[in-house]
Amino acid sequence: MSAAEQHSDRVAPAATAQTARRGTGRFGSILSLDDLEPAARRRLPRPIFGFISGGVETEWSVRANREAFSQWAFMPRVLNDVSERSARQPLFGREYDAPFGVAPMGAAGLAGFRADLALARAAAHANIPFVLSGSSFIPMEAIRAANPDTWFQAYLPTARDAMAALIDRVAAAGFETLVVTVDVAVSGNRENNVRNGYSSPLRPSLRLALEGLRHPAWLAGTALKTILTDGIPHLENAAATRGVAVLSSRAARTFTRDSMCWTDMKWLRGRWKGRLLLKGILSPADAVMARDLGMDGVVVSNHGGRQLDGAIPPLRALPGIVAKAGTMTVLLDGGIRRGADVLKALALGADFVFVGRPFLYAAAIGNEAGVAHAIDILKQELRRNLALLGCNAVDEVASRVVRADAGFPVLQHEAGE
Repeated sequence: MSAAEQHSDRVAPAATAQTARRGTGRFGSILSLDDLEPAARRRLPRPIFGFISGGVETEWSVRANREAFSQWAFMPRVLNDVSERSARQPLFGREYDAPFGVAPMGAAGLAGFRADLALARAAAHANIPFVLSGSSFIPMEAIRAANPDTWFQAYLPTARDAMAALIDRVAAAGFETLVVTVDVAVSGNRENNVRNGYSSPLRPSLRLALEGLRHPAWLAGTALKTILTDGIPHLENAAATRGVAVLSSRAARTFTRDSMCWTDMKWLRGRWKGRLLLKGILSPADAVMARDLGMDGVVVSNHGGRQLDGAIPPLRALPGIVAKAGTMTVLLDGGIRRGADVLKALALGADFVFVGRPFLYAAAIGNEAGVAHAIDILKQELRRNLALLGCNAVDEVASRVVRADAGFPVLQHEAGE
């Protein structure tokens, strides 16, 4: 039996939908995705919470991601029969129960016990897509066993042989969709990590120990439980073999990928036989490059404001990219907190959207049941908003969205936006 299979055998059975519904009572004060952040702040040590919530430098892009949605408003229609409305949405030949999924988030296991599994299983039960981060703590093989529809996100190594070995492992594990993050030539300037005492790997210190003692629920329910159950966590999926330990006084990681270029993506397109998406696209010119290389899709993203401060919000970049995408699927992440945000992004041309931080906060405070609750909140908001807009399906929403400051209808896929 492989290490991944042994790990999978140790994992507790997945919660049923009935369990998730029973868990709603635990989260009675969590009425929106925004409510998850302060709850997670109370539970998590400052270094861990700061790592998840923070951006880079002035955090302009973090704020701009949210503010971009306020530039658009709804013009509802009334007296339409919406009793048969549905938020279901097709993507890559499969119909999902909602037009949003769970974005890849690295080091999720620092926030909650086996958080990657909690996210994967909650997504499977809710019938929405889940993308596993390459910077995750549980072997990709175990995650795919828990959720066979999981996509895999990679930070590719620059050496061609190491790149080949990683994608061959992903293929052997049975993943059909590979998402390559391309906006990390070097690591962003995360000053907040330094101020909060976070590093990767985490360095044992008195400060870190005191933070754990100040947050006993996290210390017992996440840190100690992980170590006692699985040992010191490692980066399991960053390469073809097991990576560095997450807690170490001497191990080091490198994020430099400044030599990677479009030639590598051309080689990758020839090597990877499944669906291939590039994540971190903000320029229409880059969308054209991806299209011409035969990519199946792009994710319009500024890495949640965690790479280049001042990078354009994905929602602002979206229409111009859609105009150049051709037959590629266009996805978006960044700043989505409400069902209304999901609908605005779809109205501007996104085929699907992905949500990150709120779902990880949910895993931190409630594991799989917490994530299920968060997903249900967003689903309910979507159904409610469709009814109030006078729509029966998400593809009807584009005609209901106007500029908040001008009041004229969106020209869907407008290139100049």
